[in-house]
Amino acid sequence: MIEILTTGGTIDKVYFDANSQFEIGNSLVPELLAESNIRDGYEIRELMRKDSLELDDADRQAILAAVRASKHGRILITHGTDTMTDTAEVLRGVTDHTIVLLGAMQPARMRRSDAVFNIGYAWAAVQLLPPGVYIAMNGEVFKAGKVRKNLAAQRFETMPETD
Repeated sequence: MIEILTTGGTIDKVYFDANSQFEIGNSLVPELLAESNIRDGYEIRELMRKDSLELDDADRQAILAAVRASKHGRILITHGTDTMTDTAEVLRGVTDHTIVLLGAMQPARMRRSDAVFNIGYAWAAVQLLPPGVYIAMNGEVFKAGKVRKNLAAQRFETMPETD
């Protein structure tokens, strides 16, 4: 059984014409899983509905507490991409679970979103990886602490080694 914790982020954004902006809506994770032909073997728990730029230390501690309280050894966390690496850092101390964070560069409700691919990819990754904390985005898996978001390229990449 895989526990899926939702926190919001771009993957769940909805465009509101009335005020010409995106806001976090109901999670589309159940629909994304169904579209990926993933029908069972998971439990979904909504933790929050926030843009990752709005997450603070208390939110990250709540995510950490939810992970530590989980009865499942494999956990997916949907998360906004802007501060996903910060949350992964907070979770790095959890060594007895396989934790994979994922998100989307475009809202799942948009036609050209990477959300379906990312959730399917993360689903496979969380089942295959050993215990640890990872980010799975756009066909790549990164270990927490060794990844950054490249804003210009709109992708995640391994951080260069420092001397």
